Amino acid sequence: MLVFATSDKGGTGRTVTSSNIVYRRALQGSDVCYLDFDFGAPTAGAIFGIHTVQRGTKDGGLHRYIQGAIDEPQRIDVWAESERTSLCGRPSGAGELVLLPGDEGGSEFVVDDESVDRCVDLLVQLNDSYDIVLMDLSAGRSFATELALRVTARDELRSIPTRWLVFHRWTRQHVIAAHGLALGVGGILDLGKGFGHDHDELQSAIRFVRTVVVNPSSEQLAGLRAAQITWLRQMDRDLNQLAGNLGIGRLVTLGSVPLDPVLQWREQLITDSDTMLREIANPATVESFEALAKGLTDDWITI
Repeated sequence: MLVFATSDKGGTGRTVTSSNIVYRRALQGSDVCYLDFDFGAPTAGAIFGIHTVQRGTKDGGLHRYIQGAIDEPQRIDVWAESERTSLCGRPSGAGELVLLPGDEGGSEFVVDDESVDRCVDLLVQLNDSYDIVLMDLSAGRSFATELALRVTARDELRSIPTRWLVFHRWTRQHVIAAHGLALGVGGILDLGKGFGHDHDELQSAIRFVRTVVVNPSSEQLAGLRAAQITWLRQMDRDLNQLAGNLGIGRLVTLGSVPLDPVLQWREQLITDSDTMLREIANPATVESFEALAKGLTDDWITI
């Protein structure tokens, strides 16, 4: 299965959330591969705890591969090369967890037929080797998103199950932006149709992921005044109504990630030791990642 992670704005938590999703999916027993296609800021290596590629690789990453400068992009076994103690060594029952980093100093580039061909070849190869292949795209209407849409319109990939995850924070501006990226003029559906995608099939492959969601009933908000809690609850209702009116409500939302202090201060994988031993992260955050990971391969209701 191919999964494409995108967002219209930066700061949505797209990369840290998608990294945690593939991590949890690997712990659930699937072989997973993470492609850092955020060409302007390939920082997934830092999240996986691999210092040598924390800002991308110098040894030939996805950016150089797509441009035809190298024959094969670098692959990193996270279980073997992560510098975080809690990630060192593949746990019993876990699947493979592999990172294909972007290039340090890379940038967006114009998509041409040759770059599409190389990306098709890579994804076909990776799909044969892994259960889940997640491509983290640059934010907004980027060349990376165009590349993903052009690639998935090709006959070689049409038989491979595909998912699109659109990440957005739980704010009015981000809800509006997420709608525009997926369903608006020049968005994923609009652009995809121009590349030969079937509108209904593409729409059925899109789900939304809400991040940094504040639960007005959470014990963490116990210090707020009653008027503030009342206001938060009204804002939450207003956001749910707005999302529903824009067609990105609960029926097309894969899941939500709650506000977590660890993710606010340091973008990283949340391990079980972070919740059960060190108690620095909230168990609800892990539960949300586990649900998102499992939900990738659930049957999605066609909307």
